[in-house]
Amino acid sequence: MAAVATREQIVAAADRLFYHGGYEHTSFADIAGAVGLSRGNFYYHFKSKDAILDAVIDARLADTRRMLEQWEAEAPTPAGRIMRYVEIVLTNRADIQDYGCPVGTLTTELAKLEHAMLGQAGRLFTLFRTWLREQFVLLEHAEQADELAMHVLAFSQGVAVMANAFHDEAFIQREVDRMREWLHTYER
Repeated sequence: MAAVATREQIVAAADRLFYHGGYEHTSFADIAGAVGLSRGNFYYHFKSKDAILDAVIDARLADTRRMLEQWEAEAPTPAGRIMRYVEIVLTNRADIQDYGCPVGTLTTELAKLEHAMLGQAGRLFTLFRTWLREQFVLLEHAEQADELAMHVLAFSQGVAVMANAFHDEAFIQREVDRMREWLHTYER
């Protein structure tokens, strides 16, 4: 049981360090230090940085699935569920202003590195895209559902980049308000 808890601590620390400092600039020593493990104990759990990255992506996917399930349980309408996604830039605005979007920054960094795990990391965007598309289908916009889902994804990424660049909370709120108005035009 302790090994599982230690592994989870390593993954959580690596996730935070990859987000705050970048995958490439985070070392084994950084992660081991954040968890308080010796290098030997650390290597017992993970043999490579790529293995840690794989575990971080898997943990993010699991967390995202749980979040989407929670939104489905809490929001009675597809439009309300889509708004939960849109409002994530407000909910996480402090981190987004400091570090950008955790999914966007990771996939961008892995793309620049031409890293083999880029496709794996891209599954996070695919999960959001599929879920958003399903919500637009439920809103009776099946023919445009994927296009609309991509628009919402592009919105969140654009706001995250600009929020990180300018640290402007009023901008984030204005853009969420605009997206809310836009989404109302697709409700039936």
